[in-house]
Amino acid sequence: MLDTETMRTFIKVVESNSFSKAAKLLYKTPAAISYRIKSLETDLNTQLFERTTRTVTLTLAGQHLYEQCSQWLLWLSTMPDELQQIRDGVERKINITINNLLYDVEAVADLLAFLKEKFPFTHFNVNRQVYMGVWDSLLHGECHLAIGATGTESLDTMINILPLGEVSWVFVAAKHHPISQIEGALSNETLRKYPAINVEDTSVHMNKRVAWLLPSQSEIIVPNISTKLACHLRGLGIGFLPKSICQSYLDSGELIACRVINERKPSPLSLAWKKTHMGKVMNEIVNLFRFHHPIANNFLKNIDKRR
Repeated sequence: MLDTETMRTFIKVVESNSFSKAAKLLYKTPAAISYRIKSLETDLNTQLFERTTRTVTLTLAGQHLYEQCSQWLLWLSTMPDELQQIRDGVERKINITINNLLYDVEAVADLLAFLKEKFPFTHFNVNRQVYMGVWDSLLHGECHLAIGATGTESLDTMINILPLGEVSWVFVAAKHHPISQIEGALSNETLRKYPAINVEDTSVHMNKRVAWLLPSQSEIIVPNISTKLACHLRGLGIGFLPKSICQSYLDSGELIACRVINERKPSPLSLAWKKTHMGKVMNEIVNLFRFHHPIANNFLKNIDKRR
């Protein structure tokens, strides 16, 4: 029924939009091509083509078969290389989680380009998490490796840790915000009058952490650190930002650093990965960070105290 020769004939008819053109390309007679396709439709008990005197077009069933056959033949052509990589210890799939504080579009694209060139048959899935959501994806999700797990100690004996450094924080407000004109350390009573801008912890199974929020203070929750920065610049609220992210705005005067009673301590971040999934791809990624490769360093722009 669906042997490889029949699939190739079917695909050629679809792509040339003609039985006669397909016959020429396959060095067959039009009658032979027509017979093979008709036999396929009979075996499947399904019409695959709408025929006219000049052209043939796919039915919905034919379109579905075309998509499946194309994928199957592609897999057949790449299968020997895939099997060889699996034999050599190359993982079939790698799921990577990146902390929101370290997520950078260009850094992600560069990493994937590097990995796909070396491991073309490995499937990569990259997602972004916030705070304990990074650990949650490692401990309770399908994540194999995390860039920016909080802390410098593993939360599980089956997960390895490589400290990356620390993110320093600055309490900021827009230059036109009322608190930017107040001298001295700001009291909690004063700060409580204005909304805190926070990125919500994405953890599902573990206790969520709140970056900074005083009792009875209102809160604006945004999806990522770049949105949080934009809200600060517009004077929508107050709170802490990574020093490296807001430094240029502090230098230009668009943001003002404020003194508060309880300063936020630097946040240590680490590379974390599952021991049970350690193959050639994982080892390659870990070594990029261990030996300070430029591709790895692209993720560390917001870490101002590196290990």
